[in-house]
Amino acid sequence: MWWHNPVSLRCCSVVKPCPSSSCNSTYRKTAIAATPIVGCCLKTLMATAKMTTDESDVGIFCYISQLPGFRGILKQRYSDFIVNEVDKDGNVVHLTSLEVPSQIVEAVEEGEKKVSIQIGKSYASEIESFRSLAGDSDAERLEAFITQVTTESEDCRSISPILLSPNSDKANRTAMHNFFKEKFKFLVTDTVDGPDASLKCIRVRLKSGGHNNGGRNSKKRKDRGGQPFDCRGSNNWPEHLGKFLRFHLYKENKDTHEAIGLIGKMLGIKPRCFGFAGIKDKRSVSTQRVSVFKQHATRLAALNDRLIGIKVGNFCHVTEELLLGQLLGNRFTITLRGVVADSEDTIKRSADSLGRHGFINYFGLQRFGSGSMPTYLVGAALLRGEWKSAVSMILDPREGERDLVRKAREYYKESGDIEGTLKQLPPHLIAERAILQCMKKCPGNYLQALKAIPRTLRMMYVHSYQSYLWNHAASVRVQKYGSDQIVVGDLVYFKGDDTERETLGVNSECEVHSHDDVHDCSNSDETSGANLPEMKNTLVKAVTAEDISTGNYTIDDVILPMPGSRVSYPMNDVAKVYHDLAKKDTINLAESVHSVKEFSITSITGNYRRVFQKPTDFEWELLSYTDGNIPLAVTDLDKIAKVKSKNLFKEEERANGKEDKNPYCTRQPMSFQNDIHLSTDYNETEGEREVVLAQVNSVCDSYSQGTQMALKLSFTLPASSYATIAIRELLKTSSVALHKTLNHFCSGGCIIPWSAIVDGQKLPNETDFITLQEEFCLESSSLFGIKNHIRIWITI
Repeated sequence: MWWHNPVSLRCCSVVKPCPSSSCNSTYRKTAIAATPIVGCCLKTLMATAKMTTDESDVGIFCYISQLPGFRGILKQRYSDFIVNEVDKDGNVVHLTSLEVPSQIVEAVEEGEKKVSIQIGKSYASEIESFRSLAGDSDAERLEAFITQVTTESEDCRSISPILLSPNSDKANRTAMHNFFKEKFKFLVTDTVDGPDASLKCIRVRLKSGGHNNGGRNSKKRKDRGGQPFDCRGSNNWPEHLGKFLRFHLYKENKDTHEAIGLIGKMLGIKPRCFGFAGIKDKRSVSTQRVSVFKQHATRLAALNDRLIGIKVGNFCHVTEELLLGQLLGNRFTITLRGVVADSEDTIKRSADSLGRHGFINYFGLQRFGSGSMPTYLVGAALLRGEWKSAVSMILDPREGERDLVRKAREYYKESGDIEGTLKQLPPHLIAERAILQCMKKCPGNYLQALKAIPRTLRMMYVHSYQSYLWNHAASVRVQKYGSDQIVVGDLVYFKGDDTERETLGVNSECEVHSHDDVHDCSNSDETSGANLPEMKNTLVKAVTAEDISTGNYTIDDVILPMPGSRVSYPMNDVAKVYHDLAKKDTINLAESVHSVKEFSITSITGNYRRVFQKPTDFEWELLSYTDGNIPLAVTDLDKIAKVKSKNLFKEEERANGKEDKNPYCTRQPMSFQNDIHLSTDYNETEGEREVVLAQVNSVCDSYSQGTQMALKLSFTLPASSYATIAIRELLKTSSVALHKTLNHFCSGGCIIPWSAIVDGQKLPNETDFITLQEEFCLESSSLFGIKNHIRIWITI
């Protein structure tokens, strides 16, 4: 039975589809938990369950289709959720090569020849030119320095810099700096104080890595005598090579910040040296573009053998770094496992409906945080100017947090000891730490403490409140007017000018959340960026009866505002929702009660968001499987491994004097993660792809469930839309359950028939199923080494 396998123990979410109506404010859901405590009853488990924000709290009530839902498991394995970024030109980003292109290697080598020191070379002519600029004394000093450098046979990093004569002529000093840049590219100069305030000296030193025999300057600044050091990249950068190295980052079960932090640590540079367009979901396999300042591709490529769960490739040099929001959207390949429906036709009709009609473009639950203190409540406090209250909401103890964090919060609330609390708070609690550090310097200045939070994080609270109002307005729009026709008073983008054409995905939202706190980025389904308007330089109008009769606009054109000072509201009953909800929160959307602009609703411009979103390039297929440990989708790394395996096989065949009679029969490539055990064959004649799944042993024990069904979906969404909201439309299931993913465990959940024998009692309905999800984190120590059978009493 399922409970014999301790590794698969997991919290359970009994999810039953809602009735087939388009809007529902409640969900029939009972949370229980698998636990190693023998004889534990449901009431005890319920008392310890994590408190989280529910969909109804943030205005998510409705569905587009009237079709019944079905059951399925999202992210049973992280390879069930594949995300590929879509760049501004509409290209889907894939990792296709781990090698450094030869042209990049040649360009770097050519550039390094121009800036490296040549042992024994005479620089007499350059020194004579410098003599006319600086005088005999400084020329002789420079000549001795260069002689020492060019004749040094060992690492010359220990050679001390020289100081040129004091000089009060700034123009002359500038000329000398420029001379060194042009004639001595292996040297660097800076200006330091002279013997008195009116005089300055030029300091000359060897650039890091400028000597042929010199290695990487790994010394810390305190060990380099205060010498300036460009930690962002090589000083000896070829002039003809773009200063930013752009590459494709492939990662498994890691968020973007975690992966970049690890790469930066290995390279010896800080995370701020990297640029990216968006943050990808942690529990996924994702590929995205990343840029880094002045780094050689060979250094990054060399990391591939050391990195676990991360690969880098597709290198090229560019002149500009990647910035947040510079993408169109994401391409998703999502596999729902353990699919159970009243008929296969229900699944097919639901999938077809999602492709044809789309879904209500709600802001997902990640937007509002995953803890018991929703971010929109903090945002409301900020809009009211209640600084102390907002600080308390951020710092106070919360239900469901880890003991370490909970104890730190409780300690501060009881003692007020800032220094002691900072020692206990984990580094990832960025907002909390920023507030406390500021309050240590400025006690009682709560506004200043809030401003100490990094801007992208502190603005998240206000954006969350805007999203809260938008979701409620969208639900009222569907409840009152339906989802199949446009009505008088709806807002649309005016179609009267070419400058107002739609641009997909410009409106990228800032999603920064984690399992424990809202200030990390590990649970973002979508990309992260600035709150940019969906379309620039556009006009918005309210639909008239004439517009409806002429058919100029359709239901797909309907938009709703994110509240701000420069938005219009619908000319129908939907507008009232915004003002009524804000009034209940003691907020006036037309005026501000304080003068702090960044927390003032009248200083935020606002923007618009489409109410209904259709996935593009939508595809789906039904699959059957018997082993839940086998991947059902192909990742970028699988494809690379497949090509390498084929090439290796051909080389071995040729070496043995044999011909490759069957080019499609290949050895199973080995990947660096246990989650990748799949290869693909391509039938070029028929244009079909055959997926060959290899049976392999997982880290966790395999569990047999018989033949099961999976639904694999592939589609593209703009950067501001949520894949989990699209899946919600399919399953007619609260995305709360969808988001309780299995981040803390090595194997996925499973589906258990209610007909299973639990504590000697047969459950009443053989057609109902229990979906295993992570409702709260069990300590890993409680999951292993369990020999006794687990008994759970279930009451409904």
